[in-house]
Amino acid sequence: MKFPYSETVLEHFRRPRNVGKIEDADGKAIEGSPACGDMVSVYINVEPETKKISDIKFESYGCASNIATGSIITELAKGKTLDEAKKITWKQASDALGGLPKIKAHCSVLAVEGLRSAIQNYEERHGLVKEQKKTTVDIVRRRLKKVMNPITGLDLVRTKMIKDIELKNGTVKVVVDLPPEHQFARSMKEEIIEKIEPLWDITEVSVEFTE
Repeated sequence: MKFPYSETVLEHFRRPRNVGKIEDADGKAIEGSPACGDMVSVYINVEPETKKISDIKFESYGCASNIATGSIITELAKGKTLDEAKKITWKQASDALGGLPKIKAHCSVLAVEGLRSAIQNYEERHGLVKEQKKTTVDIVRRRLKKVMNPITGLDLVRTKMIKDIELKNGTVKVVVDLPPEHQFARSMKEEIIEKIEPLWDITEVSVEFTE
């Protein structure tokens, strides 16, 4: 089946803007899953005084629409303040591309979610979150749904790799059903800590693997 892509979509697909990864980014996020067909990673650097996005890059796994929307989102967000960037909608992204086939509209939603999650990551790390809810096990589990299991391409919760979550006095311990010597154990541990550590009332995160 062929989809009627606009010339703008094809242009951003063939020559995507701001592709790549920002090392030591001020904020970053991953949305989607390669096993489900589409995934996007967004990285941002922010001017501390003006709170403007000084640099933004993305990495995409998926279809032409996914790549094109990731590209247009970075162009729309660059130079804007965090508050301005948070107001960018999926419809704005789609309109800026000259429209998307209805069956591909979810791609623009995914890109916007990636941008907003990267901003949230920055704000949490810098104590800028206005509504600070006390962390619960459910909140930790929701964060772990954004950690991919490289073996399957799905998240750790969906693949039932999280054996236990302990939360007490600001410390979190996550037990993962994977041998500690497994090739993906280290990267999983780093990503788990990265997702949970920014929570305002968490002081320590530990990850244990089953023997």
